[in-house]
Amino acid sequence: MPAWSTWSSMAELAVLSGGTARPPARRANWVPYALLAPGLLWLAIFFVAPMVTLLSQSLQEGSVEAGYTFTGNWQIYVDALQKYWPQLLRSVGYSAAATLGALVLAYPLAYYIAQKAGRWKGLMLVLVVAPFFTSFLIRTLAWRTILSDTGAVAGLARSTGLTDVLQAVALTGNDSLLSSKFAVIAGLTYNFLPFMILPLYASLDRLDRRLVEAAGDLYATPWQGFRHVTWPLSLPGVVAGTLLTFIPATGDFINSRLLGNTQTVMIGQVIDSQFLRVLDYPLAAALSFILLVLILVLVSTYVRRAGTEELV
Repeated sequence: MPAWSTWSSMAELAVLSGGTARPPARRANWVPYALLAPGLLWLAIFFVAPMVTLLSQSLQEGSVEAGYTFTGNWQIYVDALQKYWPQLLRSVGYSAAATLGALVLAYPLAYYIAQKAGRWKGLMLVLVVAPFFTSFLIRTLAWRTILSDTGAVAGLARSTGLTDVLQAVALTGNDSLLSSKFAVIAGLTYNFLPFMILPLYASLDRLDRRLVEAAGDLYATPWQGFRHVTWPLSLPGVVAGTLLTFIPATGDFINSRLLGNTQTVMIGQVIDSQFLRVLDYPLAAALSFILLVLILVLVSTYVRRAGTEELV
């Protein structure tokens, strides 16, 4: 008997008996859950567990010698914010400036590599990632030499009046480029620049040139073609690149320590000091948890405003 006939007979029987016909139950599809399991396990071990540990440690009281006891001391968060809110805001400001600077520098370079480099594309990508073969610390120390008062960069900045402009916008306090806000932001921009270039390159490399040519055929100027075609299609790379740059830059402490001064201390430097020098583990854990929550809020807001579809 055909399947439709069988189902029709079942439906008629159900109606005659006063019941409701229901289709045969389908087995639950467990394959998607199995595929998600490794990722969820990874997040649970390396994200959720550290967050819970930090929260628990921040609510403890005691000392290294006598040991720590969980007391639920929520006041430590109020004290941490009251004492270190300037460093927290400074970290967000420096990382935002570095992210914007990296975007301005990376976009033309990524566009050239993706659309114009031709057979040199591979070599240029190797040059982009080549700094990663050198220690992060060594690269930052190199900037001390580059920005030194006796170096060519500082001499050029003084001769062109750049130092006067930097002083006017409060990025430096004198003619020296080193030990200033400018040096810290420049170091952050340089060290995290590849994290901006590579996602942008991935988006721009998939760009269909025929769409840009079609915009030109419709009498769009190059700027209009970029604004209405190239830029919207590259937004997934922009969103990914800004996140990959902003998040690690906010918690960085190497650049502010080696390139800055006492007025450019970032929250990462404070956390490092509290953990390894002062040995105030609850305060360090509280500051770490505050920074983590702040980054999650900022990133969530940014992704929501940018559109979550841009991350696909």
